[in-house]
Amino acid sequence: MIMSMTGYGRAQQVIEGHDVTVELRSVNHRYFECSVRTPRAYGYLEEKLKSCLQSRMSRGKIEAGIYIQTVEGPSAQVEINHALAGEYLQALRNMGSSLGIRDDITVSAMARFSDIFTVLKVQEDEDYIWKLVSPVADEAVGRFLEMRRAEGERMQRDILDRAEQVRRMVERVKERSPETVRLYRERLYQKLQEVLGDRQIDEQRVLTEAAVFADRVAVDEETVRLESHLSALEEILRSQGAVGRKLDFLVQEMNREANTIGSKAQDIEIARVVVDIKAEIEKIREQIQNIE
Repeated sequence: MIMSMTGYGRAQQVIEGHDVTVELRSVNHRYFECSVRTPRAYGYLEEKLKSCLQSRMSRGKIEAGIYIQTVEGPSAQVEINHALAGEYLQALRNMGSSLGIRDDITVSAMARFSDIFTVLKVQEDEDYIWKLVSPVADEAVGRFLEMRRAEGERMQRDILDRAEQVRRMVERVKERSPETVRLYRERLYQKLQEVLGDRQIDEQRVLTEAAVFADRVAVDEETVRLESHLSALEEILRSQGAVGRKLDFLVQEMNREANTIGSKAQDIEIARVVVDIKAEIEKIREQIQNIE
């Protein structure tokens, strides 16, 4: 089953006192590209999540986010610089004594000197944190891939429908092509009659000219190759894995054959059909740009 490169997935769980959220979104891109946002203290999770994603997809521009909040237990420790606090206390007492002010120093008063406090983030083991994040990431990735898979199914149906329309139009070209030679021969014969009047027309010359024209406008090889490309397209669409690059190359070949048919066509009806074929191939190409 083909996969779209557009997707979104989000999961949130509270595990062992940590509220963990993982969010993923992606758009089409020629290669795999991933950027991960994490809280500053958890920057080491970036590469772990990238590796997790790269093992499960090969193309797409992915934006991911990891959000962690501690809901139980301390997330930080506060340390007091007792030496500096003592200096502040002694300075306040000296000031009160020299100015004859009553000593009313309290802990609340001392707490105003913020530089005596140091807030330290509780050190957490990296493997332990990834163990918490990993199941949430797996859930988010699962939803993310499911959306890409569902979008891929819709794209597959649309491309197959358009491929069938192209196949029917190619049949019209094949049916019409011999008719253009017959009409050319009739027009040539009529023109010679107008020019030569009652004189005898060289039938062999007419047949030779018609044969040269038929060879010049023949599109048998191009229609056969185009039908072969359509069969390959359908086969690839029903295969597994990343097929976007293969499909992109195949559509280029389909467009090349359509252009050749158009350049050879000496018939208005065939030219119109070729325009419709190229329009459908372009719509297929647009869809394929978003296939992994």
